[in-house]
Amino acid sequence: MTVNFRDARREDVPVIVAMLADDVLGAGREPANGSAQLDEAYWTAFERIDSDPGNRLIVAEADGKVVGTLQLTMVPGLSRQGMLRAQIEAVRVAGWTRGQGIGRQMISWAIGEARAAGCGLVQLTSDKRRTDAIRFYESLGFEATHEGLKLSLLGRRADRYAAWHRVHSAKGA
Repeated sequence: MTVNFRDARREDVPVIVAMLADDVLGAGREPANGSAQLDEAYWTAFERIDSDPGNRLIVAEADGKVVGTLQLTMVPGLSRQGMLRAQIEAVRVAGWTRGQGIGRQMISWAIGEARAAGCGLVQLTSDKRRTDAIRFYESLGFEATHEGLKLSLLGRRADRYAAWHRVHSAKGA
């Protein structure tokens, strides 16, 4: 299947959210059908990603249909002698196209973009319960070298966005 990659557009957001919801873990976090009545938080998040030059929300298209998505973030840092690294997040392939090599093409494309941007490292995380995904990433050469930890700071999504806006509004003041 021939897949083309492009930056997501606003009209892609419902399809992306539907893909995020299309698994056991995502079903508990996202609306079930990617409806046009998405929470404002999704639209705010899209605008933030879209306006950040270090972030790209990508869709994979085949035959004019969105068949996959991922977020690619360039992360500057002082460690490793100031190495720029790429973070791949929220990788999803449409259920009806799984098993056709689209995920492999997506990750290969993202690695190429990271290399072109001057990154010395590509990293990603996957929920420990996604054993098939972890095997898939390992088959592409990724290694489990670190233990990831998370700490939830806010319980409600609306509070997270309000907090983000407060911090970034204060920076601009």
